[in-house]
Amino acid sequence: MVAFGDRLWIGIDGGGSKCRAVIVDVNDRVLGTGLAGPANPLHGYDQTLDSILGSTTLALADAGLPPETLGELVAGVGLAGVNMPRLYQEMSSWSHPFKKMYLTTDQHSACLGAHRGGSGAVLIAGTGSCGYAWVDGQRTLLGGHGFPHGDKGSGAWIGLEAVKYLLMALDGLAPESQLQGELLKVLAATTPNEVFERIRGECPSYYARLAIPVFQCAEAGDPVAEAIVRDGASYISAMADKLLQLEPPRLSMIGGLAASMTRWLEPRVIERLEEPLEPPEIGCVYLARQELEREEGNVKPVSAGLGGKALFG
Repeated sequence: MVAFGDRLWIGIDGGGSKCRAVIVDVNDRVLGTGLAGPANPLHGYDQTLDSILGSTTLALADAGLPPETLGELVAGVGLAGVNMPRLYQEMSSWSHPFKKMYLTTDQHSACLGAHRGGSGAVLIAGTGSCGYAWVDGQRTLLGGHGFPHGDKGSGAWIGLEAVKYLLMALDGLAPESQLQGELLKVLAATTPNEVFERIRGECPSYYARLAIPVFQCAEAGDPVAEAIVRDGASYISAMADKLLQLEPPRLSMIGGLAASMTRWLEPRVIERLEEPLEPPEIGCVYLARQELEREEGNVKPVSAGLGGKALFG
C-alpha cells in the first residue's frame, strides 16, 4: 500500500468519445496512463462509470501498481455533461473507490491544464464545442449546450451538417461534390435509405468521425465542405471574441479538432492563441491538488508543471 506521505494523484478527463486517466506522484512524475471509452453521463451513467474505472485500471497497470492502490488515489475528475446540475449531483453521489474525489466540468479541468492551474481561457473543439474562461476566480461558459441542439463547430456538428447535405444531394436538391462521394464511401451507402440505416440512432462520437472527410475535402478546395467548416469556424471565432473581452492572460484551443480547425479561424483569433501547457487530465490533477490543499488550509502556489514520462508517446 502507498503511505500517506507518498500520496498519489489521478487525473481523469472524460468526454463524449474517450476517457483518459493519468497517475502522478508527489514529485510530479507521471507514472502511468490509461484510455477507455466515452464518459459523458448525459449519454449514459453506467458507461461513464465503466470508462472512469476502466481508464483507472489501465493507468494502474501502466504504472506497475497493484489494483488495491486504487483506494489510495486522490482523484480529480473532469467530465462532460456535469455542467448540468442534475448530472453533477448524480456523479457527486457516486460511492467512488478513490481515497478522495473532486469533480468538475471538463471545461474547467481543460482550462486548468492549458494554463497550468492558473487563469486563462480555452476554446474546446472536439466531439462537442464550447468556450470557457477562468479569470479572477470567475467561471464563464459559452456554448456547450450539447448535440444536436448546440455544439456548433464541433466534430459531431460538422458530421451532422455533412449528413444533412448528403441526403439533400442524393435527392437532387443540393449540388454534387467531392464531399458527397467521400461520405458515401465512409458510410458504404448509395441511396438515402442506406444512409439513414447507417446513421439511425448513432451517438455524437459517430458523427464526429464523419468530420474527418469534411476537413479533408475542405483542404482540397471542395466548396461544400469549405462552407461547412467555415460556418463552424465563424462560431468558434465569435466565442473567442467574447472570451477575450474578459481579458484572460492566455487563450488556448484544445480538443480533437483543434489542429484541423485553427487555420479556419479569424486571423485576429489565431494571433491570440497560445499552445496549451498541459492536457486536460493533468488539469484534473491540478484540481485535486488545489481542492485538497484548500481543505487542509494549506494553499500553496501552483506547480510550474508536471514532468516525467511522456503522456502520449
